[in-house]
Amino acid sequence: MDLKDEAPFLTARTGLFIDPLDPRIMKLIVGLGNPGDRYRFTRHNMGCLVLDELADEHGISVRRKKFDADFGEGVIAGVPVMLAKPRTYMNLSGTAVMRLSGFFKIDLTDIIVVHDDLDLAFGSVRVKDGGGPGGHKGMISVIQHLGAREFIRVRLGIGKPLLKAMVEDYVLQLFSRDEMEALPDILRRAADAVVEILTSGSQAAMCRFNARRAKGENREEDPC
Repeated sequence: MDLKDEAPFLTARTGLFIDPLDPRIMKLIVGLGNPGDRYRFTRHNMGCLVLDELADEHGISVRRKKFDADFGEGVIAGVPVMLAKPRTYMNLSGTAVMRLSGFFKIDLTDIIVVHDDLDLAFGSVRVKDGGGPGGHKGMISVIQHLGAREFIRVRLGIGKPLLKAMVEDYVLQLFSRDEMEALPDILRRAADAVVEILTSGSQAAMCRFNARRAKGENREEDPC
């Protein structure tokens, strides 16, 4: 059944009717990762874990399966949102983003992609407006499929291995015990960054979150 045959529908918690053909502004929030339980608590799945945090916190069910994604609709801080996790592997993430944004007519500037970042120390949360993929295969796919890069990103640092040759294994490894203990706070801060973007815009979110530095991070940033 096509989604247009199911519209409008009622979100479980907010009572808001959302019509997929409604031209109102909706934000698409995508958490990148790999599907399946075996990858759930690996470093590359930071984006999906933040999506789960947002869904739990705001009572949004992410169980609809279409457009190569698991997704759900709701409201966060008064803003209509769609939360989505691609059902493809990381290097094909752009397919879901392109199909969802195309069907629901979501503008590029209303897309927020949450993902892990090797170039940031573990525990870092950064907001970025536009820019390149930084070698991230999921981001490469998203940019290629959208044909543009002017969307907002929330980046979560995972650190990097000593040798470049170790990167593929490193991102697919399970979090260490210490990392698992720190994870709830990191996911909460990343979810807060998304909410700040929704309520105050990306520049305000950069000023609030990019000024903080995780332990072991030496780079100075001037977000404002």
